[in-house]
Amino acid sequence: MKFRDCAAAVMGSPKSECQLSRCHTHHLLPALHGEGVPSLLSGFATCPGLFYATPAADGILSRIRIPGGIISSQQCRAIADIADQHGGGYVDVTNRANLQVREIRTGINSEVLQHLQDMGLGSRNSVVDHIRNIMTSPTAGIDAQELIDTRPFVQDWDNYIAAHPALSGLSAKFSVCFDGGGIIRVCDRLNDILFAAVLVDGNVYFRLYLSVGTKGQPPSDTGILLTPEQCLPVLAALTEVYLAHSNTTNNRRLRLLELLNTLGCENYLQEVQQRLPFSLLCSNLTPQPPSLVGKGEKFSPLLQGEGLGERLDAKYQHIGIHPQRQQGLFYIGVVLPLGRLESNQMKGLADLAAKYGSGTLRLTPWQNLLLTDIPQQWVGDVQSKIAFLGLDISATNIKSALIACSGNKGCASSATDTKSHALALVEYLETRVTLDCPVNIHFSGCEKSCAQHSKSDITLLGVSIEDGNGTVEGYHVYVGDSEHKFGRKIIYQYVTFAELPALIKRMLDVYKIQRLNSDESFGEFANRYTEKL
Repeated sequence: MKFRDCAAAVMGSPKSECQLSRCHTHHLLPALHGEGVPSLLSGFATCPGLFYATPAADGILSRIRIPGGIISSQQCRAIADIADQHGGGYVDVTNRANLQVREIRTGINSEVLQHLQDMGLGSRNSVVDHIRNIMTSPTAGIDAQELIDTRPFVQDWDNYIAAHPALSGLSAKFSVCFDGGGIIRVCDRLNDILFAAVLVDGNVYFRLYLSVGTKGQPPSDTGILLTPEQCLPVLAALTEVYLAHSNTTNNRRLRLLELLNTLGCENYLQEVQQRLPFSLLCSNLTPQPPSLVGKGEKFSPLLQGEGLGERLDAKYQHIGIHPQRQQGLFYIGVVLPLGRLESNQMKGLADLAAKYGSGTLRLTPWQNLLLTDIPQQWVGDVQSKIAFLGLDISATNIKSALIACSGNKGCASSATDTKSHALALVEYLETRVTLDCPVNIHFSGCEKSCAQHSKSDITLLGVSIEDGNGTVEGYHVYVGDSEHKFGRKIIYQYVTFAELPALIKRMLDVYKIQRLNSDESFGEFANRYTEKL
């Protein structure tokens, strides 16, 4: 049974517009965000979308879902035009490979929104446009080591969401990820549901992971193995069970984690099973490690460090020039400082993708960008033109792993101007420190840690510091890895920003001198180093 048939059996056929109007009370979006566009929310929404206006400290925020992070040159140009005409003249890539247009102060009329929809931007059904973006590896389909191309799964699930308006009852933070098991993996990203490709006895399966237990932890293995054909029907059943136990009229929708913790994972999965025409296969088999893929072994235990999480240094292996699985073609990973693209840079990259590649660009959950399908003879030319746009392709550039939230210029919750401070730190370090591997430095203006949910090498948590002349902006400094969301330990407290650049330089110098070898990451070094950095 194909997904569209099996999933229809789970969720039922899509409702007609007449039926939909009886299920939901529609409101018009405020004029600021276009008249005549239906929305399930009146006024502003707490989770932004293309059709859901969200206020921020720097104006109105619009977030455009890019399923799988893949976007065309034509779409890039259209979004850059929106940023120029209505926003701040720039676009931000988020940690779910969305695009955000900020500082919107003039109205975006319904004709413009309809044009964006016609170009394939945003959901074609606006009532589900607020649901979190579908995540997959940015190298899906071009990764030489992947077990399966996950792009069709992303597209099919996005189509299914659009065809079933009842899914508007899901939490706006309902998040799904497909990982194809390649070099660039997204298994460590925080998602409610993860389908991770594994190789068992020479066959590709997906292992099902669900978000249970403690908030802020990656999803947990359910022990269920699914064939590729079973993934999307199971996903449809998972959503139906969620809706059956949720009060969809409540403004605050339960997170899937909360519901799983309340019902119990086993009980939840039993209800999922009742909605499926096939049995869920529970297996204690261990997936074959990536190093053995294609070498003929039927089955093998996992090698140390090669689990479903992130492999050593894999997080930033997409930066730079890399061969694709398609012979003679390359992709180029471009560093976007703090995930931000000026509109002229966005148009320039779109032109490069159209002229030298296949006309597509790929956004990453690490807030960078890939140009794909570049013939080998044009790689040097494209690299030069990227540099001409003021961008870099080196993973050892201090900006390659630098993350910052919007800061107090864009968010009232932030204690500090994180983006300006991050750029000032880069300017200080670039002429004083030379890195030979990425160091992930994360500026967070408050405890919510919106810009990066996973652990970083160095976390700088914004705080207000009282001194004799009033209040100044500063940071707590965390390093290492632990159950604490920011790191193993806090090593410095209430460091003013004026003092911070020299302190970070000293920490990086100690790391370079005292590390065991060039393969030891800053996080690994900080975990074992007992002296104060």
